[in-house]
Amino acid sequence: MDLTKRIGQRLRLARQQQKLSLADLSARTQSLSKSRISNYEQGIRRMGLEEAHELSVALGTVTPTYLLCLDDRGPLSEQELELVDHFRRTDERGRETLLQLARLQPNHDPAEDVPSESRSEDT
Repeated sequence: MDLTKRIGQRLRLARQQQKLSLADLSARTQSLSKSRISNYEQGIRRMGLEEAHELSVALGTVTPTYLLCLDDRGPLSEQELELVDHFRRTDERGRETLLQLARLQPNHDPAEDVPSESRSEDT
């Protein structure tokens, strides 16, 4: 499938998951009309970095890299959004406690704790 169409599908899916109309999403942005957003969704136009950033902020559940098909992690669930909100509102001690809890989970890969620069030096 054409990249521009895949980008459009991701945008449409993220918008529909938020139960937003094109007009609603347009109103949440500073400069994007509903016809422009529709063109992105249909794969007629490809959004740039600035537009992807503006749309990700307006949607609140996806990143610009996800919209532009540079990252396959999908929109955040309600639980993930709640966890991020709590993480951001707590102090340093609370954040460290949350991270330690997450690291205790059986599916956690300890290699993920190593900064990416260190991992790339090992390979």
